[in-house]
Amino acid sequence: MPSQSAHRPARIIGRFALYADIAHGGMATVHIGRLLGPVGFSRTVAIKRLHAQFARDPEFVSMFLDEARLAARIQHPNVVPVIDVVALEGELFLVMDYVHGESLARLLGLLHKAGQAVPTRIAVSLLAGALHGLHAAHEARTERGAPLNIVHRDISPQNILVGVDGAARVVDFGIAKAAGRLQSTRDGQLKGKIMYMAPEQVGLGQVDRRTDVYAASVVLWEALAGRKLFRFDEPAAAIAHIIK
Repeated sequence: MPSQSAHRPARIIGRFALYADIAHGGMATVHIGRLLGPVGFSRTVAIKRLHAQFARDPEFVSMFLDEARLAARIQHPNVVPVIDVVALEGELFLVMDYVHGESLARLLGLLHKAGQAVPTRIAVSLLAGALHGLHAAHEARTERGAPLNIVHRDISPQNILVGVDGAARVVDFGIAKAAGRLQSTRDGQLKGKIMYMAPEQVGLGQVDRRTDVYAASVVLWEALAGRKLFRFDEPAAAIAHIIK
């Protein structure tokens, strides 16, 4: 946590203190935060804040709340757990465990710049951990025991966090497919990172847990090879290549 913000939170939201931002995305910004409990208890958390323009859009709000509902059903050491959801007037916050570490994407980028490769045993260990987390998501059930049939649909180095403990954790179920999900992808919309999509996902066909396994295999290939599996400047060319 930056020293200048260690004692001066940007604001207090419910039982959480919001500090500096640590990551940015198309829909939300992630901040470091603190859970402020009774009798001086506190812990570090990550707080995902939906951008203001989306917090006023019912479709995006439903998607955001769906992510919290789905992630809360997955209990596994290799999945970043959701702790709470805070809703204020015109604002939404998703509170998650804070993972002290870096995304696999950043680690691979640093190694590439240094001209180094990930040792095979480490790459395999990280992806095995991520696959264990995905399996827990695929097997998740409702409180009544009905299968949720969760498919992450956006497995990539950006969505695998590597902690200083060496464990890989899957994060961001924002566009996941699941049974009973309130907000689903509209027909004809392609969401996710094309270079990690399975052919059936790129072709807007039916996806299942094998779609996530395919994406994880692309991540493993890139970790071992030290370069991108698919390199296309135009998304259309990438889509055509993947489908064929």
